[in-house]
Amino acid sequence: MFTAIKTFSQVCTHMSIAFGLAYLLTGSLALGGLAAIIEPIINVGLLPWHEKAWHAIRRRYAASRVGFAALAGEKLSQTALHMGVAFSVMYWATGSMAFGGLLAVVEPICNVIVLPFHDRLWEKFRFRLENRGAARLAAL
Repeated sequence: MFTAIKTFSQVCTHMSIAFGLAYLLTGSLALGGLAAIIEPIINVGLLPWHEKAWHAIRRRYAASRVGFAALAGEKLSQTALHMGVAFSVMYWATGSMAFGGLLAVVEPICNVIVLPFHDRLWEKFRFRLENRGAARLAAL
């Protein structure tokens, strides 16, 4: 249950970043909302296929030196996928390559900066919950 709530919180954080940036770029609540909804949905839809393909690549080269390079390639590919989706959604919504390009660069950077803090907060929360549970068991 904890993991599901944390994941939902990550999605909300991601959507908030997408909305905030799209709104700042365009000044439109509608386009901000569109970016916040469509961009994460497309990413969520494409990511399992991306992971499945890279899982097969990593498994194939796991015993060789290419295994580490495959992991690095996967992360670079995932970043490119994310940037491509962000660009495509903003370009489709505004018709502006400049807005699309700016969102494609800035939005992933914001996610890379914000989400580790998000995860750290959730790990502290998990630690507190586990300590409370252990204290309750010890009191019994």
